[in-house]
Amino acid sequence: MDLTNAISGLQQAKTMADVQMKVARKMLDNQEMEGAAAIKLINAAGNVGNRSGDALIAAATGLGGSLDTYA
Repeated sequence: MDLTNAISGLQQAKTMADVQMKVARKMLDNQEMEGAAAIKLINAAGNVGNRSGDALIAAATGLGGSLDTYA
């Protein structure tokens, strides 16, 4: 009887370990996706800021509106 309980306990522990590993892998995958999305948002915000900033500077200062081709 004692050996049967030990084998049953071992199988339960193995099953629980497998479940915990799959849950941990799922959490890691979700964190990786969230990190990638955050990086995309940061890059997009940086690109938008550069373009709009250049346009605002050109409009405010008048620089970049024309090109002097005389030397």
